Amino acid sequence: MLKVDVLGRPAEDNALWATLDGGQSQTRLLLDCGAGTLDALPFGTVQAVDAVLFSHLHMDHVGGFDTLFRAIFDRPAAATGGNQVWGPPGTARILSHRFRGYWWNHAPELGGVWHVHDVHEDHIHSYRFETHEAFEVAHDEGVRAHDGLILETPQFSVEALQLHHHGVSLGYIVREPGRMTVNTGALAELGLKPGAWLAKLKAGAEGLLDVNGVAHDAAALKAHLLEHTAGQSFAYLTDFVLTPAERERLAPRLAGVQTLYLEAQYLPEDAPLAERHQHTTVEQGATLAAAAGVEKLVLLHLSRRYRPERWPEFLAVAQAIFPATEFPIGWLGESVAGL
Repeated sequence: MLKVDVLGRPAEDNALWATLDGGQSQTRLLLDCGAGTLDALPFGTVQAVDAVLFSHLHMDHVGGFDTLFRAIFDRPAAATGGNQVWGPPGTARILSHRFRGYWWNHAPELGGVWHVHDVHEDHIHSYRFETHEAFEVAHDEGVRAHDGLILETPQFSVEALQLHHHGVSLGYIVREPGRMTVNTGALAELGLKPGAWLAKLKAGAEGLLDVNGVAHDAAALKAHLLEHTAGQSFAYLTDFVLTPAERERLAPRLAGVQTLYLEAQYLPEDAPLAERHQHTTVEQGATLAAAAGVEKLVLLHLSRRYRPERWPEFLAVAQAIFPATEFPIGWLGESVAGL
């Protein structure tokens, strides 16, 4: 199961907190870390973060980093593999200054480890920082190629999208893997009782399969009993210029995504400002959602230039193009269903 919470308020800094529950364990992802965005989370919850994904390192997306850093700066690698941070080129350089911006007189006694991954268009350059060294050394952990997929575990995958915002900004697509489920109605029709054989069937058994003491053809059982269920998914795109050419490039990459969390910095009347500052208008964003065929669009990152009485205009504009558009829960005082 996948649950996404939007952190922050309208016309303020925003971030996403995603929880992927695999049944046996949970994975928690933080996408951006603007000022005040972590205030709604208990300290213990922040400490449980597994990976941080930065779109870019502008102040309104990294201003809450000190709160995060205080919670996990000394998390040892032995317990968690160390802290994992992903971002566009230059992330390691910028964060190295944040790491070293404190008095580390007790550093030799500490055991925290940070792995920071600079995501370039076709490769990832990783660096390691160690607390006992007062973060003074950026240990080069090498370069590996990527084709968009930057992180993959049995529970989820993360794909990075190169965006343009006075340099590189990253969008992210997070997907759970698909699942094979058993059609219980079909199982009853065959008169078969559940058992350990079902796990073997879902694991890819071939040939004859022992079903409660009777041999059955595994291929026939798969065709009759198993159904593929797509995993849940979401995408996060913020702070980027969205031209028609960019829309054509991005729409296929977003195909199959359930929920698109997208910046809505400007209303259409301020399209020249959006172009100048390399942001996206709500109209452009809704057009992208429609072209990509996502199931739902959630609007984020409204400009402070608009007073609260104008916020409903963003919804009206987007819903005229893409009806399945929402604000995050509580932004207009109403309850809105999340992912």
